[in-house]
Amino acid sequence: MSRPFACRLRYLTPSLAFTAPRTFFTAPASSTTFLPSHRVTVAASRLSALSHQFSSSSPTMAPTPKEYDYLVIGIGSGGIASARRAAKYGAKVVAIESNRMGGTCVNVGCVPKKVTWNAAALREGFEDAKAYGFGGYDTPTFDWPLFKKKRDAYVKRLNGIYENNLNKDKIDHIKGRAKFVGKDEVEVALEGGGTQRFKAKHILIATGGRPTIPDIPGKELCIDSDGFFDLETQPKSVATSGAGYIGVEMSGMLHALGTETHFFIRGQKLLRSFDPMIQDTVTKEYERQGVKLHKGSQITKVEDIGNGLKRVTYQETESKKQSTVEVEVVLFAVGRSPEIEDLHIKDFGIKLNDKSHIVTDEYQNTNLSNIYAIGDVCDRGFELTPVAIAAGRRLSDRLFGGKPHAHLDYSNIPSVVFAHPEIGSIGLTEPEAREKYGDKIKIYKTEFTAMYYAMMDPEDKGPTAYKIICVGPEEKVVGLHILGTASSEILQGFGVAVKMGATKQDFDNCVAIHPVSAEELVTMT
Repeated sequence: MSRPFACRLRYLTPSLAFTAPRTFFTAPASSTTFLPSHRVTVAASRLSALSHQFSSSSPTMAPTPKEYDYLVIGIGSGGIASARRAAKYGAKVVAIESNRMGGTCVNVGCVPKKVTWNAAALREGFEDAKAYGFGGYDTPTFDWPLFKKKRDAYVKRLNGIYENNLNKDKIDHIKGRAKFVGKDEVEVALEGGGTQRFKAKHILIATGGRPTIPDIPGKELCIDSDGFFDLETQPKSVATSGAGYIGVEMSGMLHALGTETHFFIRGQKLLRSFDPMIQDTVTKEYERQGVKLHKGSQITKVEDIGNGLKRVTYQETESKKQSTVEVEVVLFAVGRSPEIEDLHIKDFGIKLNDKSHIVTDEYQNTNLSNIYAIGDVCDRGFELTPVAIAAGRRLSDRLFGGKPHAHLDYSNIPSVVFAHPEIGSIGLTEPEAREKYGDKIKIYKTEFTAMYYAMMDPEDKGPTAYKIICVGPEEKVVGLHILGTASSEILQGFGVAVKMGATKQDFDNCVAIHPVSAEELVTMT
C-alpha cells in the first residue's frame, strides 16, 4: 500500500518582530481621580509585558500555524485517496510528502513491478512461441537501459497526474518532512529550507513503510526492493533473499529475464502465509524453471571481491554448514518497517505494536482522538495498495461525509502474487478454516495443465492448481486459492462472489466459459 511518506514537520518561522508605539498617558494636572493601587500594579504589569513582547530587541515570535480541517501526512495511494475524498466533501485539506508523489505503489512497488513482470512474461512467451511453430526467438535480446528509461518516464507521468489531481481538488500540498509538535499540530522541514507549522482538527498518518536489510557484514553492498528499480543494467547473476511475495516476484522476474538467480529462503517453501497447495506448487515450479533455490539457508555475509562481483556467504539453518556463491547483485526482500521515526509520535503517547506499527481500531482510530492511520504504517495486516485506498476513502466518508459508521471490512480481501505463474488468494487458507470451523469444512481442488501448454513438450508445461474451501451444509465459500495463467484477472471477478457470500452451489449454477482455465472453478466436483 504507501511508503517513504514519513514527513517530518518543521515550519517556516517568518520573523514577526514589531516595535510597540511609545504612547504615554498623563492625567490632567487638575485631576484628583486616581486608579486604585492594585489596578495600577496590574496595568503596569500588562504594559511591561506588552512592551517586552513587541520591543525590537525581543526574541522572534513563533509563527501562527496554518489551520485546516484535515492534514494528511504522506501522499501515497491511501493518503491521496483520503485527502481527495475529504476535499470533495468541502473540507479544507493539506497534504505533506517528503518524496515523490504516489508512494511505494507508484514509485517502487505495484506499478514498476507490474511493468517489469510484463517484460518477463514476454520473455517467457518467446520461449513458448517455438512450440507453436514460431522461429527466430532462440536468443531474444533485452535492452534493460531502454526499458528502465521508459519505465521511469511512465512513473514520472503518474507523479504528475497525482499532483494535478491534488490541484484540481484544491488541496494544498507541501514538500517536506513532518513531525508532530502537538496532538493537533505538525511542523514541516520544507524541501527548500525553513519550516512551517500546520494545525488541523483531524490528522491522518499515511506514511507507509520502507524495506529493511538484515544487519550482517557487508549489508552496505546489498540492495533492497527499492534499489531493484534503480538498477541501470541487468545483472548477469543475483542472490535474492525473502520467501514472501516481494522476494518471490523479484526472483521470478529476474530469472525469467535471463539473470542467473540464487534464491535463499529460511524454510523449505515459498509464500509461507499462503495456502499449502500454493506453497507446494510454486516452490516446485520455481525449481522446475531453473531458479537455484537454496532452502533452509540464509545469507550471513557479503564481500566485494572486485570485477563487479560479490561473494555471498550463506549458512544452512539445521546443519550450520557454510557455503559461498559469487554474484553481481545481492537483493534483500525480507520485510518492511513502518515509516514513523521522524514523526515523533511516541512523544505524544501514540500506541504501537511490537513491530512499531500504529495500533488502530476498525475505524482507523489511534488511541489519540483526532489522529488516524491507514496503510502499511498501521497494524491492520494488509500491506496492499487497494486496502489503503479503500480505508482512506471510508475514513473521509466518516469524518466529513456524514457517514458515522463507514469503515473498511478487512475480511475477504483478495490479493495476487505476480509470480511465475501468477497466484491469487482470498479468504481463509485450509489450515485457518480447519482451525476455525473444524470438521464443518469441505475442500474442492484440482490440478491440471492449461490449454496454453497443449503444444509444448511435457517438461515445458507449467501447472495450474485451484482450491475452493467451503463451510457448513450450505457450503459457503470461505477460501479460494488459484495458481496459473491469468490468475490475477480471474480472481478479481470471483472475489466479488466470495465477498457477497457465494456458496458452492452459486459457483455451480454459473454456466462455464469454454475453453478457459477458470471454467474449472464452476465445474469442480
